[in-house]
Amino acid sequence: MASNPLNIADNPPSIITIGTFDGVHIGHQKIIQRLVATGKKKDLKSIVLTFFPHPRMILQPDFDIKLLHSIKERQEILSHFGLDRLVVKEFTKEFSNLSAQDYVKQILVDELNAKHIIIGYDHHFGKNRTANIDDLKIFGKQYGFTVEEISAQDIKDVAVSSTKVRQSLLRGDVQTANAFLGYPYFLTGTVIRGKGIGKTINFPTANINISETYKLIPKDGVYVVKTYINTEQVFGMMNIGKNPTFEENKQSIEVHFFDINQNLYDQKLKIEILHYLREEHKFESVSLLKKQLKDDKINALKFIDQLDE
Repeated sequence: MASNPLNIADNPPSIITIGTFDGVHIGHQKIIQRLVATGKKKDLKSIVLTFFPHPRMILQPDFDIKLLHSIKERQEILSHFGLDRLVVKEFTKEFSNLSAQDYVKQILVDELNAKHIIIGYDHHFGKNRTANIDDLKIFGKQYGFTVEEISAQDIKDVAVSSTKVRQSLLRGDVQTANAFLGYPYFLTGTVIRGKGIGKTINFPTANINISETYKLIPKDGVYVVKTYINTEQVFGMMNIGKNPTFEENKQSIEVHFFDINQNLYDQKLKIEILHYLREEHKFESVSLLKKQLKDDKINALKFIDQLDE
């Protein structure tokens, strides 16, 4: 899906929805499915218009925002919904200063050739977010597009879902988070060299480095996870935390993969989080830690066996 703007002469009439779509959860998916279906009925190209960086990153740089997905992850998820285009508009201070009319004329009309817009009843836009859906309907009459309102209940569902996904992950409730997402929450990172402690206790781990500091990391603890290595499905268990038994003080993300023995350094992996096993503990000895890891593996394999039932 192209994200680069086209000349309007080359740009077919479109149906658009606008938003951050962080998480692309079941509430978002409902709106996107509606967008694509309506686009087919009206013979309009379906477009999701989203923004990056998140406006708060630019307008409130001291606000430590955590997002469910990096922009690349968001693009990857949205690519599966049959959209004709995903347009990622760079959000800058200059962009935030566009008047409502300039935003509508320059972006929605001239750049995207909007003919129909599906938007939330509480949508605000333009400098200082002073324009609302009523203003958008007025602009529609001026520029030749119609506006379809997403109901208050649907918008509430979207907001509740986003909040519940974040809250659930921060308390280790993977089951609830994944239910609201409609797919397993995942982390994408590169395998880097760690201290090699796992090898010394027969539980070698891949240390996952996530470059996006704004990515939401779930609660510290041990999880059952899944990834694909050379197209092969591989399960494992992941520890998020500070390895208190070895008195480390920096959070790390380490995955012990089952039934695999190969060099993974510098590989980029998508780690799907399936189940929360337990909290991270400080053990009195390395032998007690090893015993716990063996128990964790037994419990992880039991969970994995249930997936096939």
